[in-house]
Amino acid sequence: MRALVKPHRGPGLELRDVPEPMTGRSEVKIRVMRTGLCGTDLHIESWDDFAATHVTPGQIIGHEFYGEIVEVGSSVPEGEGIDELHVGQRVSVEGHVVCRRCSNCRRGRHHMCLRTSSVGVDRDGAFADYVVVPARNVWVQPETIDPDLGALFDPFGNAVHTAFQYPLATEDVLISGAGPIGIFAAAIAQYVGARHVVLTDINDRRLELASGIGATTVNVARDNLADVLEPLDIREGFDVGLEVSGSPAAMAQMIELCNFGANIAMLGLPSAPYPIDWNTVITRMLTLQGVYGRMMFDTWFRATNLLTSSSVLREHVRSLITHRLPAERWEEAFDIARMGNSGKIIMDWTQ
Repeated sequence: MRALVKPHRGPGLELRDVPEPMTGRSEVKIRVMRTGLCGTDLHIESWDDFAATHVTPGQIIGHEFYGEIVEVGSSVPEGEGIDELHVGQRVSVEGHVVCRRCSNCRRGRHHMCLRTSSVGVDRDGAFADYVVVPARNVWVQPETIDPDLGALFDPFGNAVHTAFQYPLATEDVLISGAGPIGIFAAAIAQYVGARHVVLTDINDRRLELASGIGATTVNVARDNLADVLEPLDIREGFDVGLEVSGSPAAMAQMIELCNFGANIAMLGLPSAPYPIDWNTVITRMLTLQGVYGRMMFDTWFRATNLLTSSSVLREHVRSLITHRLPAERWEEAFDIARMGNSGKIIMDWTQ
C-alpha cells in the first residue's frame, strides 16, 4: 500500500510502498479516504525538536482522517447494535490512544492520560491507504457527515473543546488566531448565540476566510483592537477569550481587553515560554484554563450534534477547505500549507 513515511532522522518525507498493516484482536482496519494536513505534520516533515522527541524513522505520519472499516479484530463486538462495529461503516478516529490505567483514565478523564500515544506521531498514522487503530478510538459518522467533513473532526473537535469551556450565549467573545481552529471556534460561538465575536490575526488572507461566518475581524498588525469595542457597544471588555494563536502579544492583548471576572481558554501552543501580567490576572479575577485535544468522547458527541443539527454550520466548516489534492501530490500540499495562507488542505487517498 502507499504510505507517507518519515524515512530518517532529519527533514523530509517519502511516499513509499509498504506492507498493509495487520489487524490485532481489539483493533479495526480502516481504508483511508480523506486526510487533513495539520501543523503537526509540518513539524514532523521539517524535523524540529517536537518531532525528534516523538517520531521514529520508518513511521507513517498523519492523524486527521476519515475512512471505511474493512476489517474488525476478533475480540471487537461486531453487529448492527449501537455499540458494535462492522465492515462498511464510515468513521473518523480519536487520535489519542490512552493507557486506561493511570489515575486520570480510571477517573474517566481520558483526555488527561499520562501515557497518551498519538496516531501519526507516536505510532503509525493515516497518511496511507490503510491504518489500524484501537476499536475504542473509532467514531462512527452519520451519513450527514461526508468524507471531507469527517476528515476535519480532529481540528473541529479542538475548537469545540475550547469553545465549550465556558458559556458563550449572549457573551462578547474575543478569539485570537484565525487559523482553521480559530475560525471553527468563531463559527461555533456565533451558532450558540454569542452577542459579538471578534476574531484577530496578522494575516489578511486568513481573516478573509472568516468573512462569511459573521464575526468581526481585526488585523492587529495594522489596526487597534480596542477601537472595535465602542462600535460594538462592548463597554467593559470581553467576557470570554479563546486564545488559539500561541502568540505572547495576542495573550497580553486579551488580558488587557477582558472584563473583570472574564474567562480565558488557552489552546494555542507558544514556541517558547513568555511572561504574563499576573497583577492584571489577579486584580481582575480572570480565569485562565489550559485546553488540549478533545474530551473523550464528550467532545465527539458535541461535534457531531453541532454539524448534524445545522446545515449553515456545516457549510461554514466546509468553507475552510481551500485545497483538495490527491495523495500523490503530497509535496504540493505541504508546500501550500507551509506558506501559511491556506485554510484546511485535504488529501484524497481514493484516487
